[in-house]
Formats: sequence, C-alpha cells, structure tokens
Amino acid sequence: MANISYAPETIATPVPIGQVAPWAIFGGLLLLIALYFVSTEEGAMQMIPGMEVHEFVHDGRHLLGFPCH
Repeated sequence: MANISYAPETIATPVPIGQVAPWAIFGGLLLLIALYFVSTEEGAMQMIPGMEVHEFVHDGRHLLGFPCH
C-alpha cells in the first residue's frame, strides 16, 4: 500500500462566466427576497396582510438581529 500515488489523467477546465452568472443572479434574487421577508415584512411595509409571514420568520428575525416587538 505504500506505492500508491495520485496521477491525474485529465486537466480541469475552467467554467465560463456565462454559465455561472445566471445562477448567481438567481441565487442573489432569492437571498434578497428572503432578506425582505425576514427584515421588513410587517407594519407599514407589509405586502401580505395578516401576521402569518411575521410569525413564520419570527425566530429568524431575532437571530439576525432585527427587532420586531
């Protein structure tokens, strides 16, 4: 077992930015939407009536340091 060595047979090719950019933008938009719901979805900035969204993200709101009550 002492004679085992690693010898790669192929060279890795870089991924073109054109293939990564759409996924990065999509992920960024999802993060911004999640941040909106955790941070400002209550009171005057409320888009969805009721307290369901607030109660759903309540613990995450406190974990990230957003006051809510």
